[in-house]
Amino acid sequence: MSTAKDVVSFMTSASLKLVTAESCTGGLIAATLAAVPGSGGCLDVGFVTYSPTGKAGFLGVRQATMDRYGLTSEQVAREMAEGALEAQGCTADVAVSNTGVADSGGDGEAPPPGTQCFAWAWRQEAGPCVTFTETVRFAGSRNEIREAAAEYALSRIRHYYERLHSTSADPQQS
Repeated sequence: MSTAKDVVSFMTSASLKLVTAESCTGGLIAATLAAVPGSGGCLDVGFVTYSPTGKAGFLGVRQATMDRYGLTSEQVAREMAEGALEAQGCTADVAVSNTGVADSGGDGEAPPPGTQCFAWAWRQEAGPCVTFTETVRFAGSRNEIREAAAEYALSRIRHYYERLHSTSADPQQS
């Protein structure tokens, strides 16, 4: 079974809905999930916010965060996921976000090609959402990196759900 099919099956059985907030993957996370029959029951909303203006305007990412940490950072990924979860009309239980570099932009200051930052934010009944973040570096062509990042983002949903609901896990934000 493919990762996307596994995710749809898991999310359906757990009655979870997903919102995506994508930059580098350009909608591939949502599209990969949407390709699976039955995904309509677990895919709520998808945002593609490639520009800093889009990240700020639609997801509430603070300019100060982008300036301090850069667009390819776990801090920006966190604010993207949390902003998506709080977006008007969003009924999702979990948000996944991605921001990264798929190829060389020619800027010596930029993170290396293949660097991808992710966040998974979980809505809580009381209190703030709980968010987990990661940075991973993938190899390959631009589109191979984007596809690997989309697959990875989906593959970690169950992991973080189980971590959040584990009695031995510390549900502190990472």
